[in-house]
Parts: sequence; structure tokens; C-alpha cells
Amino acid sequence: MDRFQAMQVFQRIVEVNGFNKAAETLGLPASSVTQTIKSLEAHLGVRLLHRTTRRLKLTEDGERYYEHCKRILEDVENVEGSFPGLQGNPRGRLRVDAPTSLGKAVLIPALKDFRQRYPDIALTLTLTDRTVDIVQEGIDCAIRTGAIADSSVLVGRQIGSFTWLTCASPEYLGRAGRPSDLASLRSHETIGYLLSRTGRPMVWQFEVDGELKAFHPAGNLMVNDTEGYIACGIEGLGIIRAGSFMLKPHLDSGRLRQVLPEYVSGPVAVSLLYLRNRHQPPALRAFIDWVQAIFAADPRFKKPPTPRRVRADIKSAEA
Repeated sequence: MDRFQAMQVFQRIVEVNGFNKAAETLGLPASSVTQTIKSLEAHLGVRLLHRTTRRLKLTEDGERYYEHCKRILEDVENVEGSFPGLQGNPRGRLRVDAPTSLGKAVLIPALKDFRQRYPDIALTLTLTDRTVDIVQEGIDCAIRTGAIADSSVLVGRQIGSFTWLTCASPEYLGRAGRPSDLASLRSHETIGYLLSRTGRPMVWQFEVDGELKAFHPAGNLMVNDTEGYIACGIEGLGIIRAGSFMLKPHLDSGRLRQVLPEYVSGPVAVSLLYLRNRHQPPALRAFIDWVQAIFAADPRFKKPPTPRRVRADIKSAEA
């Protein structure tokens, strides 16, 4: 038995609360993970986990062993990262989750640079608009938009912001005219966006005289994919409302035109979320530094007013 690998396997099982999920995130067969824990418990002569069909629970010995494993593995990573031959060349597996729109518009176009900088990091990037539990699903870092609530488990770091814009194609505006205010917007064909994480249509929020006003699109068309949603607007099917970072290329090209520019929305924060650990693995530190630089250099995103780190709760963030 490789005791170092056994500690890694045990730590991951505890973090994701499952054998199968640990096997998936570590890239190991499920049978190997099960056998590793059996061998580890036999070697130590104690039971580390109480296993049922629905959940895992650490024994008292398991809790003590888990805390020691975390410290030992963190120390090993820090020592290895301190040697000149490994500095600037972090290694390991990294799981990152992001909203589909941000992933396609920002991360994927920049991934070639990340791969060239860090060829030894095995990156798994999942793009989804559903709510993801970082701890349960073994995610090392997530990018989220919207308000972040307090948590003792996660750290949130804002890396930029964007705004919501209301747009339509020149064809549509030539045919239906341009809305002058929210009241006139109700007489237009407004396309709804179906939120994957809730299964409900997105409500358009406008700020009027310092107060938020809700508008519910009442057209006969609803779409659940961001790219398809914007394409509907370009094709002249109605008025849409989406993030400025997605709409900017189409506004610059003239395929879409902004309407109701005086009805603004507050800035929407873009944040990084990751576990609150004593030390960050080198691969995670490298990704955090890289993605912060990507957003800082992108003119579609405004910088946060001041660098800040807040306590965060993944379940409260907008996808």
C-alpha cells in the first residue's frame, strides 16, 4: 500500500462525501478507491469511516486521522513548491466550475495560454448554469456571478463586474419601433430566458429613480441557452436582456442595438469561490492568479473598486 496515496484518497473521500465521487475526481477506478481505504484501515487497525448506502460519517479515529492527513499533504505541497525546479511549474489535478456563458466567452478562448503556462496541471472544466455544491462535487474553484452570502467553509474573491443590457436587432426595431419606457416595453415582443438552476423564467430588473422595478417578459418565445437566446435577438424575433460581456461584440458590429439605456441595473459581481484551507495547492494558486489577470485585462469587465476577499456561500450565488 502506498500510504501517501492512501492519505490523498482518504482526504478526497471525506471532502466529497463519497467513494464514487472521489474516484471520479482523482481519476481512479472506484474499486481501487474502495480497496485503498480497506487496506488503510487494516494497516491502522481502526475504522475510519462509517459507510451506509446514503452517507459517510467519520469515526472519532477518522476525524483525528483526517486532520493529520490535511496538514501532512499541505506541508508536502509547500515543500515541493519551494524548490527551484518546481517553482512556476505547479502540478496536479484541478477541477473548475463556471457558468456556461462565462466559460465560453472568457475562459475557453484563453485556455491555450493557461495550458502553455502550466502544462503539468490536469484541468477539468465544467460549464453549467445549475447550482453546484463545491464541497460535495469535489470542485476546487468556481466562478460565479451575483451576490455572495457569508460562509465559514468558502472564500469569495471578486474579480470583476458587468451590467445587464436590453437589446434588439435593427430589423426588429425598424418593424416594431423602439420602446420609450417600461410601460411601452409591454407592447413589444420580449423573449424570455429560462434559468436552468430554477426552471423559471428570468425576471428583468430595472433601476428607476433609485428603486428596482421587475419586468416579466410576456412574449411567446422562451429559450434556455444563452447563445441561442442572443441569436433570437439577432434574428429579429424580439427584445432580449443579457450580460454586457456577451452582448458587446454584437453591439459593436451593429447586429444588435441597445434600447432603454436610461434604465440601468446595478453592477453584477463576478467572483471566485474556493475552500477555506490553511494552504492552497500550487495548481489552485496558479489558476486563481491566472484567471484574475484574465478578467483584469478584459475590457468587458470592470475591476472591483478595491481588492477584497469575503466569506462566501456557493448556494447563494447566481449561476
